[in-house]
Amino acid sequence: MPASPQGLCEFIDASPSPFHVCRTAAERLVAAGFTELAESDPWPGEGDFFAVRAGSLIAWRAAEGSRARPFRVVGAHTDSPNLRVKQHPDRFLSGWRIVALQPYGGAWLNSWLDRDLGVSGRLSVRDGAGVRHALVRIDEPLLRVPQLAIHLAEDRKGVELNPQRHVNAVWGVGGGPGSFLGHVAERAGVAEDAVLGFDLMTHDINPSRLAGADDDLVSAPRLDNQATCYAGLEAFLAAPPSDAVLPVLVLFDHEEVGSQSDHGAQSDLLLTVLERITLAAGGDREDFLRRLPGSVVASGDMAHATHPNYPERHEPGHLIEVNGGPVLKVQPNLRYATDGRTAAAFALACEQAGVPLQRYEHRADLPCGSTIGPMTAANTGIPTVDVGAAQLAMHSAREVMGAADVAMYSAALGAFLSPV
Repeated sequence: MPASPQGLCEFIDASPSPFHVCRTAAERLVAAGFTELAESDPWPGEGDFFAVRAGSLIAWRAAEGSRARPFRVVGAHTDSPNLRVKQHPDRFLSGWRIVALQPYGGAWLNSWLDRDLGVSGRLSVRDGAGVRHALVRIDEPLLRVPQLAIHLAEDRKGVELNPQRHVNAVWGVGGGPGSFLGHVAERAGVAEDAVLGFDLMTHDINPSRLAGADDDLVSAPRLDNQATCYAGLEAFLAAPPSDAVLPVLVLFDHEEVGSQSDHGAQSDLLLTVLERITLAAGGDREDFLRRLPGSVVASGDMAHATHPNYPERHEPGHLIEVNGGPVLKVQPNLRYATDGRTAAAFALACEQAGVPLQRYEHRADLPCGSTIGPMTAANTGIPTVDVGAAQLAMHSAREVMGAADVAMYSAALGAFLSPV
């Protein structure tokens, strides 16, 4: 199905954690005829496949005769800044039952206050002599991080939030029976004493929706970067077969904290899978290495729309509009991986898709965020372009983007995956 703002809302609402993003994408891939492969198994040389490593997913189409074709890769990340549950979460303070939380990534902390928060993630559970991993999702107002009343703030100017002291959540009063982990385990249908480890996080339970007088905006949590996961997935599924390239989709976890994990963009996941695709098709390492120079990666992450209340925070002459088309991101000090070669590749993709292209640079006197792009380029040696869709309120608990940008972004990524 073509990418749409309604489809994006459904994708986000189904995916409160990186593990759920992978499950949502996997279900969509299986419905389209893809087969999941385990990394420990031998891999076939031809077909439509995907593999999942924890909170990351990679999918590819290996057609007959594609052994020597260069790769076209669309990359995104599954994680978003949020508040995560500490290993010993239970507190009892001033008559309140408290769950101890801490920020993950560059969470804009004040946006998480006074919201109804659910809990999602993964439990690692004893299963006989082994371990199984159970996804959990509680879409109820279980937690709330309360704001300090203005009457208690010095000079009524608010409070500078301390990430250790001020982002813990209330979830009840009195002593109360049971632990927080026990409550989550019960909701997941497992015994608390069987839980050997967990990766739990909070999420805003309010559903994603179209907004604005003309429904020309999308209001949702986790647009950074599930908007790219969704647009990239739909582009990958819709891209017509190409005699010139082999299309790949990779969704990495842990971008918001530097990607340095066994399944982040600094891991061997992408490079290993690309080499195994070559080997499974009957090629050797020489064939694999010869494919890389002609390959290109599009690192997709959201971009900063020009903020109407803070226009001075943006580079003059670089107006970035929502519903203005995909955004090419350039930063000469390589916070983005784009150079002239790769910029041209994405500009041609936008022309092929018939969508406008916007070009973004960050103010030189403000620190610039980064993406999976530079580290993917460095790890693989594949030329990389950084792209995105424009949004406001990046890293807030809830963000906003243009509704029309969803289809345009996906169309450009689709053309990138299948150049003419």
